[in-house]
Amino acid sequence: MGTVHFVGGEKGGVGKSMTARVLAQYCIDHDQPFLGFDCDSSHGTFSRFYSEFSSPIVVGEEDSLDGMLAAIEEYPDRDLIIDLAAQAAQPLGKWIEETDVFGLLDELGYQVCLWHVMDDGADSVALLDDLLARYSQPSVDFVIVQNLGRGSDFSRFKKSETFQKATGCGALIIELPKLQSKLTQKIDFNNSSFWAVANDKGIMNIAERQRMKVWLRNAYEQLDQLG
Repeated sequence: MGTVHFVGGEKGGVGKSMTARVLAQYCIDHDQPFLGFDCDSSHGTFSRFYSEFSSPIVVGEEDSLDGMLAAIEEYPDRDLIIDLAAQAAQPLGKWIEETDVFGLLDELGYQVCLWHVMDDGADSVALLDDLLARYSQPSVDFVIVQNLGRGSDFSRFKKSETFQKATGCGALIIELPKLQSKLTQKIDFNNSSFWAVANDKGIMNIAERQRMKVWLRNAYEQLDQLG
């Protein structure tokens, strides 16, 4: 069974693109074929860092979104990783419901995985509540990513009714480790993949390469929990 990963969070700056990138690098390092789709033309996660795996789409343009379904038909052996832009929920939801995308993917033997990347603020919790209310169904899995680079105290979330709803419907909750801010900035300015950062002496010094290897190892341990 293939999987279509929608990596979102609706709120800007919570680490959606970072999560999509580490998921892509995980697939590469574990020889799992995938296609990446960029929904955010201003950042272009895959086109910047994993261009050989990427395809741009524009949320709000049905023909562009339909390209994701065409890719599934053309490359049935690959998973899809879709890096959603901030505030993409309304046009994406309209397309999903009008086309019965989840029903179609179920017929084709694909599992849908909705990733909610969050900081430790109340708005991330409220947006998760909306996501659960809209898409809770047997054919949809939820992965909640507590981004430690965007928050350090998720205790209020864990005490919330939303947390109870999430765990009640089988949502999996993982943590994205914090990456040193100076290294994160250097990566972005170099447009470097995580593999290049961890291995290319021409890009990073030995300490920076080692920090990236440790961060990837910790991030992969979290992803391994998902099965």
